[in-house]
Amino acid sequence: MENMIKNKGFTLIELMIVVAIMGILVAIALPAYNTYFDRSKFAEAALAASPLKTNIDVAIQTKSPTLLTELKGGLLGIPTDVTATSTVHGTSVINGKITVTWKTDGTALQGITYTLTPSGVTSPVAWTQGGTCLSNGFC
Repeated sequence: MENMIKNKGFTLIELMIVVAIMGILVAIALPAYNTYFDRSKFAEAALAASPLKTNIDVAIQTKSPTLLTELKGGLLGIPTDVTATSTVHGTSVINGKITVTWKTDGTALQGITYTLTPSGVTSPVAWTQGGTCLSNGFC
């Protein structure tokens, strides 16, 4: 009887096919992951707008402004505007509209804005979300 040797394992072509399939999956998944990561990171900008929103709500309830133009950074208890730097997000309030600008950190998010616009100076205030984050898919 001849010695029958059974080979166990994978051939080189089978391994190459698996590597090719993995490469395709990574090429598809990586950009989607980066977008998801940037979206989750941009939530930081929405959080930066929250205290300003509260300050404007308090100013409307306690200072009784008659026009949105009275709601500016540095007035009626609203913090002064902050310019975006490499470590700090920029924030501003003009005519009641809150704008948060992503810091100048060299990432894909740099310069992207998040805005909240009030419906008026009568409580309860409805807020409308906007900014370049909408067109870029970050908010």
